[in-house]
Amino acid sequence: MNESDITLPLEGTRVLELGHIVAGPTASLILADLGADVIKVENPEGGDQARTTGFGFVNTNRNKRSIALDLKSPRGKEVFLKLIRGADVCLDNFAPGALDRLGLGYDVLAQENPRLIYLAIKGFLPGPYEKRPSLDELAQMMGGLAYMTGPVGRPMRAGASVIDIGAATYGVIGVLAAIIKRGVTGRGEMITSALYETSVFWVGQWMARAFLSGQRSIPMSEIGQSVRMGWGVFHLFATADEQQVFIGVTSNAHWERFCKEFDLPELFADERLNTNQKRVAAQEWMLPILRAAMAKHTSDELQRRLDKCAVPYAPVRRPDELADDPHLKASNQLLPVPLPDGRVAPLPKLPYRSTGYDFTVRLPPPPLGGHTSEVLAEAGFTENEIASLLADKIAVQGAAK
Repeated sequence: MNESDITLPLEGTRVLELGHIVAGPTASLILADLGADVIKVENPEGGDQARTTGFGFVNTNRNKRSIALDLKSPRGKEVFLKLIRGADVCLDNFAPGALDRLGLGYDVLAQENPRLIYLAIKGFLPGPYEKRPSLDELAQMMGGLAYMTGPVGRPMRAGASVIDIGAATYGVIGVLAAIIKRGVTGRGEMITSALYETSVFWVGQWMARAFLSGQRSIPMSEIGQSVRMGWGVFHLFATADEQQVFIGVTSNAHWERFCKEFDLPELFADERLNTNQKRVAAQEWMLPILRAAMAKHTSDELQRRLDKCAVPYAPVRRPDELADDPHLKASNQLLPVPLPDGRVAPLPKLPYRSTGYDFTVRLPPPPLGGHTSEVLAEAGFTENEIASLLADKIAVQGAAK
């Protein structure tokens, strides 16, 4: 597929992002990668808080333009409302009521543009908690995810901002549905997604288990890896080179091939192990035998043999090792994202593939206000009007893009 032949599904869609840190920028990143013209509206005094960390900003802000605009000033608000009239989507992940206090809540914006689709990513959906501020980690704690993840008495957040990213993704699903609906009704709507409810949605299987069993929830570490998933061999195994490989034997065919590949005929012939249920019951004496057998091999050798016998496996990897993953490299799943210092970071594409288009880096992560004059001109402001806004610091033009 030639890049010139690619037509991204959201080309021609304009998005205004009032986002910061992870959730809001992630939602607009998804829309931007899908072809939308995303304009990041930032406070001239520092912009997105993620700019101070560097790595977070780089990961979620490719394919966007930045305009620095003082929304607290009357003239800044007027500029923003003019931008809204030409927008398809607007989104924010600021604290509850923050934009309403500026006079830029959804009701005001919808009067300016009835076709506007607005996405608000908040801590909670409307209800008793809705005015409370929240964060990814708080939602994991309150929504049951941290309890299920950590050891007993030590609730632990996941090793990534999974709730921010999840809430953003569900919000984008709502936006895409609203775009389809707008094609019929001609009117926009407001979508709210939330961190707390995302965490609750993710532990739904454990809520169902508690209801059906009548028992209180137990952290996954206490349930036990294999018991909780129902498999006899579903564990991490240490290797000769002090690495770890996860092996999952989830069928009798897996068990037969596994025993044959690793020369364990006595285990395959043992009637105490000829079903998964029996292997679950036999873990206390079976697993030490398997651990000793696996520990004879290096990680690479163990993976090669597991691949040969088609038994599910996974090496334990650090994030910094993924840039060299042969599958990710061969499948072109890592995008070359330019950095301000001239280097290029290999960062992940959206995790799906289409036969109709591919994802590319059309724009690097933008400097603060790097597109201010450009965006204002596109919105119909004259050169004199733009010069006045810049002179009065209502808008700020940053470094060249």
